[in-house]
Amino acid sequence: MAFHVEKNYKNLAESYLFAEIARRVAAWQERNPEVSDQLIRMGIGDVTRPLPKSVVEAMKKACDEMGTPEHFHGYGPEQGYDFLKGAIQKYYARFDVTLNLDEIFISDGAKSDLGNILDLFDKDNTVLVTDPVYPVYVDTNVMDGRKILYAEATEENDFLPMPEEKYKADIIYLCSPNNPTGAVYNREQLKKWVDFALENQSIILFDSAYECFVTEDLPHSIFEIEGAKKCAIEFCSFSKKAGFTGTRCGYTVVPEDLVFDDASINKFWLRRQTTKFNGVSYVVQRGAEAVFTEQGEKEIEENIAYYKENAKIITDVLDELGIYYTGGKHSPYVWMKCPENSWKFFDNLLEKCYVVGTPGQGFGKSGEYFFRLTAFNTHENTREAMARIREYLSK
Repeated sequence: MAFHVEKNYKNLAESYLFAEIARRVAAWQERNPEVSDQLIRMGIGDVTRPLPKSVVEAMKKACDEMGTPEHFHGYGPEQGYDFLKGAIQKYYARFDVTLNLDEIFISDGAKSDLGNILDLFDKDNTVLVTDPVYPVYVDTNVMDGRKILYAEATEENDFLPMPEEKYKADIIYLCSPNNPTGAVYNREQLKKWVDFALENQSIILFDSAYECFVTEDLPHSIFEIEGAKKCAIEFCSFSKKAGFTGTRCGYTVVPEDLVFDDASINKFWLRRQTTKFNGVSYVVQRGAEAVFTEQGEKEIEENIAYYKENAKIITDVLDELGIYYTGGKHSPYVWMKCPENSWKFFDNLLEKCYVVGTPGQGFGKSGEYFFRLTAFNTHENTREAMARIREYLSK
């Protein structure tokens, strides 16, 4: 007998998209040390505003508690403390979504759960993703060897592909507002996906990490759609909502009505988490709880408004230049059409404008001539970056 590696890892692309971006930027900095301090990063979707003060104060208080015998917390419940799950439950109630506490699972981020949830599913299941797509949806399934279908998101369908017979699959990934395109499904469109999943006995994995940017009468949660509790799991995060990218906390909603093969997906997920996960720290969960306080929400709204202003700075320039784009209004991402292959456009912006974005090609073939810019930066940097881009594209 001899040890063998998981052969499906050999089918992965050699480099994760953002690792390749980092490599190219590092090489540019090495070649251009005299101007490297002028580099403006508008690529990776990492927040730039600090944690809200109320969150920091709640975490400080929790740290103090951990230093006393009376209030010390050791291992907590793997699925999260009820004080945070209760706050999330009340948040969903604003959208007329009723959840039981046992349907809410606290995690260290949506990305982790989007990968870990696959432990519950047979590797023979067929997967449907939109193209362009957040790479994690694809790579985690390649690791398991599943067959993957692609629903093309294009300029013609406003980067919001709808169900078709050829898209029949067992597992369907949807992200709204979408990463990378910023496009948002309305209620009627999501209802068609829910009906499609119910008809085909499919499960929807719904990524709502950017729901905090949604305004008007657009859905924040797939569970606002009738029937979704019988066919969907929802993943969300505090990363973009409250700046938790470095703090790590998220949650997954697994309805008790979700039953396949006479098995409760909720109970399976509970069993998986209690076996493989020791939960999120008490200190972080207290910080996350503060997100839903009156003061916490006020501070968070200010941060989101700041990022939305950046998005408007970006889209105003694109409007001025007559360039097609999606996103911006309900998303921190702007998905713009570029005049050349997106990796070539990336290199040109880096070399000539000292600006880093994300080439659409890295998200799939439908992104070859599109480019993602992020609103996660300062007003000053965003204005300067767009001034440089305006000058470059006006030539």
